[in-house]
Amino acid sequence: MIVCFGSINLDLIFALPRLPAPGQTVLCPGLKIEPGGKGANQAVAAARDGAEVVFAGAVGDDALADGALALLRASGIDLSRLQRLPGGTGAAGICVDPAGSNQIAVAAGANLAATQDTIEDALLGRSSTVLLQFECAAGQIAALIARARAAGARIVLNLAPAGVLPQAALRAVDVLVLNEDEAAWLATRLGSGSDAASLHAALGVDVVVTLGERGLEAEGRAGRFRIDAWPARVVDTTGAGDCFTGVLAAALDRGLPFDAALRRANVAAGLCCGRPGTQGSMPSAPETDAALAATPASGLTIS
Repeated sequence: MIVCFGSINLDLIFALPRLPAPGQTVLCPGLKIEPGGKGANQAVAAARDGAEVVFAGAVGDDALADGALALLRASGIDLSRLQRLPGGTGAAGICVDPAGSNQIAVAAGANLAATQDTIEDALLGRSSTVLLQFECAAGQIAALIARARAAGARIVLNLAPAGVLPQAALRAVDVLVLNEDEAAWLATRLGSGSDAASLHAALGVDVVVTLGERGLEAEGRAGRFRIDAWPARVVDTTGAGDCFTGVLAAALDRGLPFDAALRRANVAAGLCCGRPGTQGSMPSAPETDAALAATPASGLTIS
């Protein structure tokens, strides 16, 4: 089982002919509205990959809440630990250009008021994988890491967007997932290199650094891995990192070795990049299975 504590947003997506420069207004014909938020995105990605998922987070009491929850519900995710709080639901404005690059602004709303104590201790045993990001309050994330570590659960933390956690909390996770910018930010705080090997040496946990169109690198107890990006026709990169992390957690949760889980998550993220949108672009398990079967393993190197 995956226990995900994280953010829930409603995304307003603008497909633009170009991303606006400071002070510019760029027009587009219409607007796409879709559920989002890193926590919800990763939960949906994991559920679509076949995992049983329990989700804890918060929405507001406004008109955005039901739309933000739509795909969590449609994906069969257990929302019984969800909080509905006074105020606004999280929301994001996403601008995407024809090459798939994006600019994103987020209003956190209820996400910063979500509390992890809705997750009971019985959910945090050795058969659970706890999945976390960084769009909720740092204190709540650190508290859940401590509880999950004490209970023996596997902990997957996506330090996105980059934010301050005590080093004790970072050292308590099993798998730390970052993109290049987040890795550079963390390396500055740790006084280490920003590559996966250096961050692994500094923290002693498995580290995955996603490299965009160059794939990923990882270093951990199972060794060192380098995987090329899956050859996607890029339409929209929004949500690809969340797809990667959610599918990685799902694969590890059902017992795949680290290298096989990395490869599966890499292919799923590539499929996600080939589709517009955020949560709606997460692939199903059969789609990822088919893409994996058609993809040679030559992109994986182990040292």
